[in-house]
Amino acid sequence: MNQIVKGLALSAVASTVVVAGGYKIPEQSLNSMALGAAYVAHTTGADSAYYNPANMAFMGSSQYVEGGITLAHLPSIVFDLGPTSGESEVEDILIPNFHYVSNPIGDFRWGVSLTAPAGLTKRWETPYQKAFAEEFTLKIIEISPSFSYRVMDNLSVGGGVRLIYSEGVVKSSGQVSRDMEGDTVEFGYNVAMTYKPTSDINMAVTYRSNVDINEEGSAKLYFGTAQAYSGDSSVSIPLPAALNLAISKTWDDRFTLEFNYERTYWSEYKSLDFEYGGANIGGLTPYFDTPISKNWEDTDTFRIGATLKMDNQLTLMAGFAIDETPVPESTLGFELPDSDAKIISMGFRYQQTENLSWGAAFLYDSKESRTVTPGVNPNQILANGGEFDEGGAILTTVGMAYEF
Repeated sequence: MNQIVKGLALSAVASTVVVAGGYKIPEQSLNSMALGAAYVAHTTGADSAYYNPANMAFMGSSQYVEGGITLAHLPSIVFDLGPTSGESEVEDILIPNFHYVSNPIGDFRWGVSLTAPAGLTKRWETPYQKAFAEEFTLKIIEISPSFSYRVMDNLSVGGGVRLIYSEGVVKSSGQVSRDMEGDTVEFGYNVAMTYKPTSDINMAVTYRSNVDINEEGSAKLYFGTAQAYSGDSSVSIPLPAALNLAISKTWDDRFTLEFNYERTYWSEYKSLDFEYGGANIGGLTPYFDTPISKNWEDTDTFRIGATLKMDNQLTLMAGFAIDETPVPESTLGFELPDSDAKIISMGFRYQQTENLSWGAAFLYDSKESRTVTPGVNPNQILANGGEFDEGGAILTTVGMAYEF
């Protein structure tokens, strides 16, 4: 039962989707969803404020605003190991996004985005899994004001502040049980640079800082039906730093191809340690108050995206990505049975008027099956091995943009 405490650590979510290794949600706009997040070097809309604020310097003299909403469908994850087999609950969640870019002020410009940059919700009702992860949910909402400065006609820099609000719930139900809630406000930063060696090539680098999510709230702990603790609780997990290197090439002002390499620094997540306001929780200590090693690993993600402007006001987009999981076999758990993935996406944008466009995008995240070797994982069930299968995510986004 020691592994029951794994929960809140992996509940970093704004709307409970896992469409990247770990618990990140990189797709936060219509274009980004359609391109599978291969959207750093060649950003042209209001979502530049989030994906690459340096690119705001190269936009027109108008103001730009856009918003969208994503329906995320998370199929069941199936765990197969004889009588301890089970499957997680199906999840359907709505995730909004909003972006704005101002008029230029000389060589400066500012923007702001409202996003949900990470996430996971996982619920199990099957008896063995329920003892470890009946529910793990943590919402993360980020407001990120940003700026750009045009250094030269072909070089710009940008950056901004990350204001993050999160709140979480973690529940487990078995011989010993837990019911926790918490929230926090944290800060980070991002920086960006874009260089255009020619008018049809963009080269970009962006860096988003690590943010430690220090959840503080209350917990109730139980032996059977008897309440054994009610009081303060806290836990800290990382929202990891990410480095993006991207290059795009445009042909005839119609067809653009972008390649993006992303390094995510998950190794910041070394262990999980719940605290209970300094209280001695007695016999519950081995279940809820023993630090658990996580030892996640840094990951590489490779993305490619293609954009084609048609002659009839229609723009088509498609993307493909190969994504690594940061979770080693030895610390895999029911709250996030993550695996390597391949991501396929597509979408369109239609220019309804000179100022107004709208569109839709679709993304499919296909997770590989993952087998646990007996004796590698200390979880009482996973110590015997087993296999996780299915899962993944299907995301559908609709969005609208306006220029004025």
